[in-house]
Amino acid sequence: MIDRVRRNGSALVLAAALARTGLTALRALSPGGRERWERKNHAGRTVDLYAGPACAAAAAVGTARVRPVVGLAVLAAGTCGAYDDVAGAGDDRRGFRAHLAALRDGEVTSGTVKLFGISAAGLAVGAALKERPLDRVLAGVVVAAHFVNLVDVRPGRAAAAVLALGAPGLLRAGPGAETAAVAMGAAAAVLPDDLAERTMLGDTGAHALGAALGAAVVAGNGRTGLAAHAVALVAAAALGERVSEAARRSLG
Repeated sequence: MIDRVRRNGSALVLAAALARTGLTALRALSPGGRERWERKNHAGRTVDLYAGPACAAAAAVGTARVRPVVGLAVLAAGTCGAYDDVAGAGDDRRGFRAHLAALRDGEVTSGTVKLFGISAAGLAVGAALKERPLDRVLAGVVVAAHFVNLVDVRPGRAAAAVLALGAPGLLRAGPGAETAAVAMGAAAAVLPDDLAERTMLGDTGAHALGAALGAAVVAGNGRTGLAAHAVALVAAAALGERVSEAARRSLG
């Protein structure tokens, strides 16, 4: 028990330190110029996107220490999110149904690239962590169809969701708990700046942290748990606009 708490605490602190260091370094360096990193939030305030790459890098490094394939999947999810942050900056379409509809019309949107890229990363995690084909598919769904990006509509919502969703995972033994701790540490490090509307996670951070949480669920559950999570997450994705609207209204 003491060893488990120590391992989880170490994973959380390391991820928090990496994310905070990354955020500070990116602000100081501003690769490509500050304008490239600035966006207007829902209230019209200028915020930066530094928290996203900082969290993605911290989560990738932290989860790779637990299981290398998970670290690669987290990095892939963050990279897909970064592509959407840049290429899809002016695209108002939201939700997988809108992007799949565009694909049917022959348009490959940045959201479509993100959808298929993160799905592939999820299947890679499933293939590495599970033996049976059905379990691998369920694992892929859990990693790809995460909840975090749906609530990233107001300051602090996504990071707070990571903390709330990751906390129960700390009660489990094994690599799932450490993976959840990594996601929580990275989210906690940037939450104050996110709430203060100085930065935002963007798709980069939300998808990386969501993939880490999904991997924690995969590592800590058998088929029944995976199926339950997969059904819940697919339902949330199908009702994406309602979920996002509820997040907008929460906490004022």
